[in-house]
Amino acid sequence: MRAFVIDGPGSGSVRDVPEPKATGNRVVVDVETVGLCGTDVELFAGTMPYFRQGLLTYPVRPGHEWAGTVREIGPEVTSVQPGDRVTGDTFVGCGTCELCRTGRHHLCPVHDEIGVRDGLPGALAERIAVPEIAVHKLPPSMSAAVGAFIEPGSCALRGVRAARVRDGAAVLVWGTGTLGLLAAQFARALGASVCVAGVVAEQLDLARRLGFDDVVRPEDLGGRQFVSVIDATGSTTVPGQAMNHIAPGGVLALLGVAPEPGVLDVNRLVLNDISAIGVLGGSACIDDAITLLQSNGVDVHPMIAGTVALDQVAEILCNGGKVAGTCAPKVQVAPSA
Repeated sequence: MRAFVIDGPGSGSVRDVPEPKATGNRVVVDVETVGLCGTDVELFAGTMPYFRQGLLTYPVRPGHEWAGTVREIGPEVTSVQPGDRVTGDTFVGCGTCELCRTGRHHLCPVHDEIGVRDGLPGALAERIAVPEIAVHKLPPSMSAAVGAFIEPGSCALRGVRAARVRDGAAVLVWGTGTLGLLAAQFARALGASVCVAGVVAEQLDLARRLGFDDVVRPEDLGGRQFVSVIDATGSTTVPGQAMNHIAPGGVLALLGVAPEPGVLDVNRLVLNDISAIGVLGGSACIDDAITLLQSNGVDVHPMIAGTVALDQVAEILCNGGKVAGTCAPKVQVAPSA
């Protein structure tokens, strides 16, 4: 079986690896589409914090945004059958600790992350073996291209919920990458009045093509304030800047991981009764993300920069996960192409 393997910082290639086995509770899936994201870029560059924390070593088999068809199931599997179209949760907990028992397995102290942490190889391969607990069915009519957006979509949706977005509320989504554009669409689908802020002109144009009229650069926000602010930038400075635009009693939801610690004005936070909430992953929102991505109000297709083969992954990751000539934020991979 062919798979993309990262050997060290800036070094990766396609190689033959052993076929995954459908043992125990494992589900073997024929991978149809995989999305590349910033985490994959960090894994390739060697800047992922897990390396420094001793949670990850080379070689790495990346790929955690995926969709495919069940090929084979282990003897303990009961929830899916061969032929089912599926996607998967990135996080796999121990299943026995208090965090796992209360639906927070993404915080399990010994959790695995498929395609991210040591333990479970990722989906940048022709096939992948996934624990049954991490497998989620897709509607038969949903394309693999859309299905591969479920993982980032669930993260964005959880951010929208953390920000307490509601019908008619004024919401600011800061960031025009995949998470930002998904969060903006989800907030709009929930009836919010959404403003999108960003610094890349071409991606601001993409937001307009997605139907957003209130699209601005941060310096043009002036004194505007919002009940909910969603930071999807991964910037060190944006959270502090965003504090200037949160109405009293409002919420700041933080989806991005910054390269360095940032600063929030705690006095402003306390004296205005503002809530700041960090959002890690979207495990609890996967099924709802599937439902919303089927709706007419959310369109991921303009966000796809293109689809490449496994042999092109190293080049794309060297280029920061981008394809030249397009502002669309998501490159997808067809492992069997």
